[in-house]
Amino acid sequence: MESRIGKFWLGAGYVFLYLPILTLIVFSFNDSKMVTLWGGFTFKWYGVIAHDTEVVDGFLLSLKVALMTASASVCLGMLAAFAMVRYKSFFGRTAFSAHINAPLVVPEVITGLSLLLFFVLCQRLFGMPERGVFTIWAGHTSVGMAYAAVVIQSRLLEMDKSLEEAAMDLGCRPFQVFYLVTFPMIAQALMSAWLLTFTISLDDVVATAFLSGPGSTTLPIVILSRARLGLNPTVNAIATITVAVVAVGVLAGSLWLNRQERKRAAEQAAAYREGTLALAS
Repeated sequence: MESRIGKFWLGAGYVFLYLPILTLIVFSFNDSKMVTLWGGFTFKWYGVIAHDTEVVDGFLLSLKVALMTASASVCLGMLAAFAMVRYKSFFGRTAFSAHINAPLVVPEVITGLSLLLFFVLCQRLFGMPERGVFTIWAGHTSVGMAYAAVVIQSRLLEMDKSLEEAAMDLGCRPFQVFYLVTFPMIAQALMSAWLLTFTISLDDVVATAFLSGPGSTTLPIVILSRARLGLNPTVNAIATITVAVVAVGVLAGSLWLNRQERKRAAEQAAAYREGTLALAS
């Protein structure tokens, strides 16, 4: 009985989350201009998007910022995670941890407003930077880095440190230990963090609204501005393309992670067999 109730609530949760997305995708092929009235099947709204320079430019800018944000967030998050896991005690560790975790709990509107005031002050003092791609990227990275640090830190806590110590005992330099031992073991966490921060950056609205400037309008801001004027199937088509891009990226990343996990399990099993045979002989 309890199992059936659990399955029911799980199914209800999936329906609540994904039914609106499925409805949006279906109505992106609606021939009628009324988003709630089905008028037949058509692809014309996707053709309209292809000739809409504002949408195309916004999508390309969002993709560019998301790629930059994900890469920078993973690099910075990895450094922060190593500092928190490998160095248990150093001056300012509590403050450092608080600053790393702050973007996870501070409302995004507060983060966006504070970054806006900071960049405005910098522009008054130094004449730069102007609000645009750089400020959007910096704002997204400051938030994405926190998520990446949490994901990578959890993997480092689970990793067996004796493997690194054994590599150093065998003569590996610190960089060789990282490249040959540590990096392969945390590669899955790095990819997970990259996909997470890429998705967060791609659909961010609040911080982007504060940090964007003339000529730097991302796709979520375009969708929001058009939705305020009245929904139409063009907005549904834009959202469908966005969902498709994110879904393909997540699916590809998941397949890669599963493949790497199977490969690592096979290598560990082979190493265990070789060690057992060596001891037996």
